[in-house]
Order: sequence, then structure tokens, then C-alpha cells
Amino acid sequence: MPSEILNHVRLVKARGADAHKNWNERFNLWRQSNPDRANLLERLVKADLPTGWDAELPQYLAGKDVATRKASGDTITALAKVLPEFWGGSADLAGSNNTTINSAGSFLPATSEMSGANPYGRMIHFGIREHAMGSIINGIALNGLSRSFGGTFAVFSDYMRPAVRLAAIMDLPSIFIWSHDSIGLGEDGPTHQPVEHLASLRAIPNFSVVRPADANEVREAWKSILRRRKPVGLLLSRQNLPVIDRTSHSSADLVDKGAYVLKEADGVAQVILIATGSEVCIALAVQEALNAKSIPTRVVSAPCLEWFNEQTPAYRESVLPKGARLKVSIEAGIAQGWREFIGDSGIAISLEHFGASASAPKLFDEFGFSPDKIVTKIEAALR
Repeated sequence: MPSEILNHVRLVKARGADAHKNWNERFNLWRQSNPDRANLLERLVKADLPTGWDAELPQYLAGKDVATRKASGDTITALAKVLPEFWGGSADLAGSNNTTINSAGSFLPATSEMSGANPYGRMIHFGIREHAMGSIINGIALNGLSRSFGGTFAVFSDYMRPAVRLAAIMDLPSIFIWSHDSIGLGEDGPTHQPVEHLASLRAIPNFSVVRPADANEVREAWKSILRRRKPVGLLLSRQNLPVIDRTSHSSADLVDKGAYVLKEADGVAQVILIATGSEVCIALAVQEALNAKSIPTRVVSAPCLEWFNEQTPAYRESVLPKGARLKVSIEAGIAQGWREFIGDSGIAISLEHFGASASAPKLFDEFGFSPDKIVTKIEAALR
């Protein structure tokens, strides 16, 4: 190589050093003139959360019923007030998914005729494009300075599966919100009722599926999701669910464990009920009936099996001891994956066929999820 070419190329180093020095000088001037923004940028680069960020998250009292999609919407609204980096939207289902940040404006050009249009808005209108929505969320996560979420119905997670899988492969902190998570959505019928989807999503390596049992579990799930910074899907109910009385049941703080003893048995447990989401309140009713029959029963809420499997063997054994006489899973989806937790002799209260168009109470009863029918199966297994 001619020496003049080599010397010219080596000048790139000096030019680069000068440009970097100039940039740093300008950045330091900006930081001095904008200390609040500089502190925010430093926090975002470190991927930290601000002090007290979770202080004003909603708390729910027992005695009322709240859909977990509603609780998620309340939590998103509260988070948006303290996390300027937090933004997201829905694939044209924001009103149903409760993914709206009303106070933040819509991420649209200022020339848009849509109300609240703002190029710095934090509410994204993805359109009816579930796969594109998932890909956009992944792109935002790759940029690294902000946290984004996108919502649709759980049954439409099929359309975005390639993007979800890529989030898992790249270990991105992408947040996918899927509401209307079971036959509990009611009259829309089998085309909109997810049945195989929970098991299918759990089959994706390095992906966590979170299905909270009540409004307070939703709040705690959001806290864990933001702290963990991992790919995750949040499954939420359309129908209202009872808010569990935490004065007589375990604290919702235990959601981060993935599964926890929600209500202990009256004595040494002969039966352990493991439920997720809307079926946890059914498990509590079953427990009450079995205890009345002198069958000591423990209820375990399992909002995230992946988080539970991360816990120590000692903790997992304390929640689901191997010596328990009978373990029963209760989830309105296919039973695939539950044998790992209930064993070969356990009972899976599941849905091995598509749903139907009817009210949620009617469907749960017809498809074997009424407390009476579950109690009958458990008594037969114990004989």
C-alpha cells in the first residue's frame, strides 16, 4: 500500500478523536444548561427506575369486582405520570385492552386531524396490525432508552407470534398485553376465545406468561415486569373478578415469586389447588367446599409459571410439596404443560375443545369449571 494512502487513512483516528472531543464538550454544556434532562438521560441509559416510582400505583380493596384489564389500565395511567419513557398503545383495541394514556397525547404528526396529535405523544395507534405492533415494540426495546407496550386480544397473539419469538430470542424487555384471555369473554364465541394460547405462549423459551388473579396481582405484576426487563406477555380478563381480601389471604407482593400459597389449608393439606387468572376465585370456592367436608385444601395462585421455575428448589417444594396427596390445576385452557406441576396422578381441570357463544357464567358451568363439579372430581380421586 502506498505510504501516502496509509497516512491519509490513519488520519481517521485523529479526526475521530477531535469529533468525539467536540461532541463531549457540547454535551457537557448541554448537561450544565439542562440538569433535569441530563439526570433523566443518565437514568435511562442506566435502565434505572426513579425513586418512589411505584408509590402511587392503585390499591384495590376487597368487596368489589374489577376486571384485570381495567386494573392494568389504571396501573398504566399511574406509571405514565412518573415514567416519561413509558409509552404504548394497541392494535385498534385500546378501549377494550385499556392501554390508553389519555394525558400523554397521540404519537402522530402535528398536522394530523386526530385529537391530541403530538409528535412527542406517548399513545401509539398501531392500527389493525398485530405483527407490525410487536415488531415496533421490539424496535423500541432495541433502542434501549424507553419502555413500550402493545395490546390486543389474547386470541390475536397468533398474528404476532414471530415478533414475540424474536423478542425472546433477543432477550428484549418487550411488553405484550393480551386481554380477553379466556372463555370468560363470553358471547363473542370460539373465534375470539383463547383455548390453546396460554400453553402455546408458555412453550416459547425465555418468555414469561403472566396471568394475574385479581386487580392487586395486576399491580404487582407490572412492578415485576418493569424491574425484570425481560420479554413478557400479560394476560388479562374481560370479565370482572373479585378483589381478594389480603387481610385473610397472602399478600399480592408474592406475585414476583411466580406462584405462592394464597390461602393455606385448615391443617395438613391433602389437596393443593393451583390456579391462574380468573380461575383463582373458583379455586377459593372449591377450597371452602372441601374444607367444609373435612378435606384440608391449600390454594396456590400461579400468575407466572416461568417466574416460579426460577425460584429455589426449597421455595418450590414449600409451595407444591412432592408428598401432597393430590394436586389439581384449574385453568380455562388446554392442560398441556400442567403435568410438570400436578404429576401423573394429579387432576387437570382444563378445556380441551373450543368454546361457545354464551355468557361467562354459563360457559364456566357448562365446561366443568363450577366449584361443585370440581369438588365432585376431587372427591372421586380421593376415594
